Parts: sequence; structure tokens; C-alpha cells
Amino acid sequence: MRHQLLHAAVPAPNGQWLVQHRAESPVQLLDGPTAMVDLAADIQHRIRTTRNRTR
Repeated sequence: MRHQLLHAAVPAPNGQWLVQHRAESPVQLLDGPTAMVDLAADIQHRIRTTRNRTR
């Protein structure tokens, strides 16, 4: 959220996650913890790629 790569992530009672990338974007439904870990890995990759370009 700090790098503006994710606006909100809320766990649903059934194990799914509601994710919104920007305040104006539609809500995306992730199907469980594996999908959330995949999203986190993608965000980390984007942060690291951006850092390497600015150095």
C-alpha cells in the first residue's frame, strides 16, 4: 500500500480475499491464501524491479 501497488486487501470469512489495486478500480476476488501469496510475490517483484531501475 505504501508504494501505491495495492489500495486494500480484506480477508473474507470463507478464506477468499477482496483486493483493490487503486481506490477507483473494481474489487478483485482472490481465491484463498495461495492467490494472496502470489499477489504479494508479484508486488515484491515490481518493487525490486523499480528499485533496480532507479539506482
